[in-house]
Amino acid sequence: MPGKPISLRDQMDPTAAYAEAYSGPVPDYLHDVARQTHLRTVAPQMMSSRLQGRLLALLSTLQRPERILEIGTFTGYATLCLAEGLAENGRIDTIEGDEEMAFLARRHFAASPYADRITLHGGQAQTVLANLLGPYELIFLDADKRGYPDYLPSLIERLRPGGLLLADNVLWDGAAGAKASDKSAAALHRYNVLVHQDERLVNLILPLRDGLSVARRVE
Repeated sequence: MPGKPISLRDQMDPTAAYAEAYSGPVPDYLHDVARQTHLRTVAPQMMSSRLQGRLLALLSTLQRPERILEIGTFTGYATLCLAEGLAENGRIDTIEGDEEMAFLARRHFAASPYADRITLHGGQAQTVLANLLGPYELIFLDADKRGYPDYLPSLIERLRPGGLLLADNVLWDGAAGAKASDKSAAALHRYNVLVHQDERLVNLILPLRDGLSVARRVE
């Protein structure tokens, strides 16, 4: 988000389909979020896939965060996956700049078990972030791709030692790191380089769908 037209990652992959079939279970309310996203948005591929959603839920469950920060809510699918791992009194701050998507996300949150544990902040992320000081145990970045390098310093600052910084779409259909004119791909490559070189972070890029960066802030 903002997304691209349907691309290679959205074509049928038998391996991914098999992995999805044997990963789960997926809560019923998430099936409804996925259905509504495909019915009501023009770019449903911006939503996390079922397999990626299960990974987000697993990482959150292992982390048991008291506070999660998400930049880029879209229709709330990933938000609700992350919510599965919240500590008993944990909360999520999520930021969405598109009013229509924020409206859909709020409806989806209200129909989930986490309605009172998610705060959706409307507006541009950098402006909203100024009032969200952290610390957070888990941060998920899925906003405007060209802005990823600019987000990084403030996100590390808000990340508790031992916390996870996740970033979606870091491979950009294989264009990140390639000598191409795509400005989003160039920004994502820059983000990956900055994360890799930052001594405060230990990072793993997973070639899952469009690439997921999983970085841990060292103690």
